[in-house]
Amino acid sequence: MDIFNKQESNVKSYCNSFPVLFTAAKGCWLKTDNGDRYIDFLAGAGSLNYGHNNAILKKALIDYIDKDGITHGLDMHTEAKAAFLTALRNHIFEPRNLDYKVQFTGPTGTNAVEAAMKLARKVTGRTNIVTFTNGFHGCTMGALAATGNQHHRGGSGMPLAGTSRLPYEGYAGVDGLALLETMLNDNSSGLDKPAAVLLEVVQGEGGLNVASDAWLQKLCKICKAHGILTIVDDIQAGCGRTGTFFSFEPSGIKPDMITLSKSIGGYGLPMAVVLLKPELDKWSPGEHNGTFRGNNHAFITATSAIETYWQNDDFENHIADRSQQVKKTIDRVLKRFPSLFVRTKGRGMMQGIECQRPEFASSITRHCFENGMVIETAGPNDEVVKFFSPLTISESELEQGLHIFEKAAEHVATVSTRKAS
Repeated sequence: MDIFNKQESNVKSYCNSFPVLFTAAKGCWLKTDNGDRYIDFLAGAGSLNYGHNNAILKKALIDYIDKDGITHGLDMHTEAKAAFLTALRNHIFEPRNLDYKVQFTGPTGTNAVEAAMKLARKVTGRTNIVTFTNGFHGCTMGALAATGNQHHRGGSGMPLAGTSRLPYEGYAGVDGLALLETMLNDNSSGLDKPAAVLLEVVQGEGGLNVASDAWLQKLCKICKAHGILTIVDDIQAGCGRTGTFFSFEPSGIKPDMITLSKSIGGYGLPMAVVLLKPELDKWSPGEHNGTFRGNNHAFITATSAIETYWQNDDFENHIADRSQQVKKTIDRVLKRFPSLFVRTKGRGMMQGIECQRPEFASSITRHCFENGMVIETAGPNDEVVKFFSPLTISESELEQGLHIFEKAAEHVATVSTRKAS
């Protein structure tokens, strides 16, 4: 392990919580160099919705590599890209009555967010972007300006500009949309008319805060009335994580732009896109580019994931069943240990439980790891234990992980009670 301590930057973080050497992974399981197994309730922070080394996706990728398929294509036309665009249109857009063009950005989510913000400014001629409390959109400068977390913002080294922040639904009891509407209608509010509003439907890193359907519908109505674009950041909440392919589907809204990354590549391979309504496609050739926007290996596994899991309702039904399984456990634990927990949070397979104190969440996740599970925290103070297993997890595997969590909560509650007495 010395090589990591001596050669790798201090910026590393996840390995601080899980200080072992992982050597292999399959499905929802991680294996270490000494043969220990850990059930994975982190799933690459949402990049592995279809599990580690998914057999179907792996075969498609190996077959493609074996025939010397294009690996790196910039933005040139390739067979792999055509297959992905066709699958996306036929199995995702058309069944949902959506009409979007696809922009391939650099392969990270933050690059997709940067592109969406740039395009909104270019199309509208305005510069301000409205974002929300507890939002997380990435760590490059534009996306960081839209991010609320002070820990990440503090790493910028310079002032962050170009955004205005408003309260997300449920934040401190403030009606953020009433405030937005009032400010837009008041020439003295000091709010520069925005080019766009950027939001997550479920705030992943911000603590699994969920926007209601009614709130989303009202937000879109306000934006439409004032000629403001809506951008949904579905990088972590998309690709089935909340129960439907897009997190916003239950609300019936149709955002002007959507950013996707993480599990859009299917296999954990880097890939990111912006989906934009056709009338917004005002880019000049090469105006926003990236050397690795043509990761054809990711196109192959992305296509395989869509064709395997999204041709009918079977996968959504599986996610719904597993989501209920998670909800049942955290509801029970919430009632068992009221001294530890405040409330349940999230939606679908993006659920969590808020702790009374951040140290409770830290102790629970540490105890989980000691007993064979990788699970992390979220929220402004890392106070939410976040359940984020692969969506393909079986009922019995999920039960194993949930049992480890419940035993950890029991342990922490016992220790806490002893200390209090």
